[in-house]
Amino acid sequence: MDPESLQGLPVVNNYVDGNQPIKQSGMHFGDGKRKVDYVLAYHYRHRSAQQNGSPTNHRPPAVIVSNGNSVTPEEIGKTPPEQPLPGELQNQQQKGQEHSEQKPQNHEHPQSRNGNSSCHPHEVVVVEMSHQDALEEEKKCQREEFEHNLIEAGLELEKDPETKNQGLNFVRIHAPWHVLSREAEFLKIKVPTKKMYEVKSESGIMSKLNSAWNQCTKPLQPNVPQISENTKTKPLSYPFSRDKMHLYNIKDKDTFFDNATRSRIVHEILKRTSCTKAKYSMGITTLIANHVYDSAYPLHDGDYDHNKSEMNERMLLHREWARYGAFYKYQPIDLIRKYFGEKIGLYFAWLGLYTWLLIPASVVGIIVFLYGCMTVDVDIPSKEMCNEEESFTMCPLCDKSCDYWNLSTACATARASHLFDNPATVFFSVFMALWATLFLEHWKRLQMRLSYFWDLTGLEEEEERIKEHPRPEYETKLLVMKEKWKACKNKKEKLTWRDRIPAYLVNFAAILFMIALTFSAVFGVIIYRITVAAALAFSANEGTKSNVRVTVTATAVIINLVVILILDEIYGSVAKWLTEIEVPKTEKTFEERLILKAFLLKFVNSYASIFYVAFFKGRFVGRPGSYAYIFYGYRVEECAPGGCLMELCIQLSIIMLGKQLIQNNLFEIGIPKLKKLFRKLKDDRTEPGEHNLNSSREPQQWDRDYALEPFTGLTPEYMEMIIQFGFVTLFVASFPLAPLFALLNNIIEVRLDAKKFVAELRRPDAVRAKDIGIWYNILSGIGKFSVIINAFVISVTSDFIPRLVYQYMYSENGTMHGFINHTLSYFNVSHLKPGTQPENSQFAQDVVFCRYKDYREPPWSPSQYDFSKQYWTVLAVRLAFVILFQNLVMFLSAVVDWLIPDIPKDISEQIKKEKSMIVNVLLKEEHKKLQLIENFIMHDKQRGKTENRGRRSRAASFCQFSRSQRGSFTSFSSHHTDV
Repeated sequence: MDPESLQGLPVVNNYVDGNQPIKQSGMHFGDGKRKVDYVLAYHYRHRSAQQNGSPTNHRPPAVIVSNGNSVTPEEIGKTPPEQPLPGELQNQQQKGQEHSEQKPQNHEHPQSRNGNSSCHPHEVVVVEMSHQDALEEEKKCQREEFEHNLIEAGLELEKDPETKNQGLNFVRIHAPWHVLSREAEFLKIKVPTKKMYEVKSESGIMSKLNSAWNQCTKPLQPNVPQISENTKTKPLSYPFSRDKMHLYNIKDKDTFFDNATRSRIVHEILKRTSCTKAKYSMGITTLIANHVYDSAYPLHDGDYDHNKSEMNERMLLHREWARYGAFYKYQPIDLIRKYFGEKIGLYFAWLGLYTWLLIPASVVGIIVFLYGCMTVDVDIPSKEMCNEEESFTMCPLCDKSCDYWNLSTACATARASHLFDNPATVFFSVFMALWATLFLEHWKRLQMRLSYFWDLTGLEEEEERIKEHPRPEYETKLLVMKEKWKACKNKKEKLTWRDRIPAYLVNFAAILFMIALTFSAVFGVIIYRITVAAALAFSANEGTKSNVRVTVTATAVIINLVVILILDEIYGSVAKWLTEIEVPKTEKTFEERLILKAFLLKFVNSYASIFYVAFFKGRFVGRPGSYAYIFYGYRVEECAPGGCLMELCIQLSIIMLGKQLIQNNLFEIGIPKLKKLFRKLKDDRTEPGEHNLNSSREPQQWDRDYALEPFTGLTPEYMEMIIQFGFVTLFVASFPLAPLFALLNNIIEVRLDAKKFVAELRRPDAVRAKDIGIWYNILSGIGKFSVIINAFVISVTSDFIPRLVYQYMYSENGTMHGFINHTLSYFNVSHLKPGTQPENSQFAQDVVFCRYKDYREPPWSPSQYDFSKQYWTVLAVRLAFVILFQNLVMFLSAVVDWLIPDIPKDISEQIKKEKSMIVNVLLKEEHKKLQLIENFIMHDKQRGKTENRGRRSRAASFCQFSRSQRGSFTSFSSHHTDV
């Protein structure tokens, strides 16, 4: 039967009759006309599926299924056959009866064809079933009631007959025009009107520069239809109202609302539709949480392979955005927003801006690195360390097995340290602090621009409405607590902080435990470095001894990276569990608390080892003759001869690159593919006794979308970028190439995320949002924290302050000559503790004094080995530098914030212009109405006057006629008398 002939047939409860062969189009109902706006998927299981595989002599006890509840056989006699129903169920029964009276007599309910008992409230059917069958029957009853309520709400449903003993089925949902218009008015969705106005464009030099820039970047523009931002006119938008239909440019009711808006409207109906059998106030979220439905999702706009079918928005996004071959193109942000909604559109706009602004940061970082490379040969301290003729004899690095050594052997380390520890590093730290402020300010301006062009202004009411929407887990907890409160005669209606105290205590204890676990992992890596270094030092192989520090550092960082990756996955699950036991009321509150917990744990996990190397390693080692020991015989580790900044650079670079390569790329590519394979294997697995009664059909769009991974939110995407932002800003003084590696990663990350959203995930619900939420506050906090961290890295970790102090306070000629000798203290080797002297030393007979890096009094001083005056001078200058650097950068950041307004001036003017135009349009409309009413009243008055004149003339003529008639009668009477 073709779709045209199908249109004339009645549709029972908006379900397609299973006896009619239907040709599916993939995106429409069987009639080929009505769009599928949303899909509900569920697994069903008939009782015959178990009975076929069960012995007949082990039948389960008989139960009664009535309204989805189980009743024992003893209660059969106590239940009247036609018991009156409570108010709500009785109303539903009456509605169902009225609805059934309207159905044709030759059709039956689609569920009754499968041989299952119907779930109407007035029906009581005695069946034999197990506990699992009773649960399946209850789920079926809940589905029937929920779908009936959806039909009552005006939606149209379609699903295939359940021709298997068990299997997967889909409920397709279509929203007709009257539902879309009603809900659009309720949700206050802004839509374009017929009124167009000119968008103010820049003039003068800026206009010419923009025009020239657009011409230069034309090859980088995606080949997609340009939406309002790049045009000179913009339609005036106004919240949809059915009373003002003449204002809108409605050419076709089927396409007036795009697919994302249609699915958002249906999703709002699904969320608020009640299901009394589920015992909760809200619908689809609770039903999915209780496994009544497996999932609910809108459909993609067809296939994304442009070689198979006609062009659609998904295909266009894949061709121009979600391919690695399109890495050089700008993102089609307007099309992303149109297809996925504003929340996802804002994420990709933020990611695109962040990636774009990494270009200048990378260029400056490369310049700083190249400056270090070009000045390493003229750096006086490095040349002094590499001078073998005037080399310094250094104290042993460990007890017994380590010998005295020449400082010139650390020449390579000193030269490498200069690449990242030079005067340009201070400038780069200030630059990156201002860069972070500039990035946040630029994002606020772009966010306002997008809000204007995307009509996101005035979302506060919608956000407040979303805030009040309870989560199904909250409702479940509240239902359980209400039972306890009834027993205690308590009349509370919501969960208070007292009810959540146990969860808060568990959260506090668990977070402290996780932080302690992170520190324990860092401490374990420290123990590894100390013990392995000691073990290798005892090795007889001289080649191994010379490479001990490099070997230990490299292997320790790799172990640390593996631990970080493992703990990251654990902490993500722990943060979700801790948030769930708190039972937040709304999804927004749940998301914010989850983000804060996950960020805290992952922040500590990612940066704990880096903080140790930057600020603690080598600070508490003691001095020769009085070293600090972590265990008996194991000295606390100290920094390399060139300083700790080089080790900090190695630590930061390996962890950052390892996380980006393994966690952000390999995991994102490999794990979804493994999940998809697992889901396919799980869906293909069948139980004994299952058989298909229906011929196989070509997979439809809802089948293909169900095979994709469900969308779980943007938190993982934001989190990995926020952690990367920390690597770029917090310790950038030690690794100027961090922005460059972040840029290279993000170029891949944008296309990787794009491909995931377009080809590997189900289409997310289109969610409206005016900003990126709590992530902006986290970014702002990291930006401010980075100023303090970089100040301490420069002053404490690097040699910038000691060099500055020496050059301007202790140098005889104002140069850096003699700096190395100034930073090394003397130690009398005879003061070494017994048993710690080097064994088989090559220098023992010639060495009287050895040198070590510290500011201490020499052995011939009255206060030998105490901190010298230079130590306290350097310490004072370091603290002063931290205060000066922090206040200077904060002041400059405040100046940048003040100079750059949050709202662009042209956008502010356009918003005011749009508001005034809306007021003028509405006033004109009201004026026209008043004129129409006045004209009607005047016309009515004139008509009344005319009618009054007509009445008076008719009355006068009637009176005249009466008088004439009376005269005639009188004359006739007199005449008669005369006769």
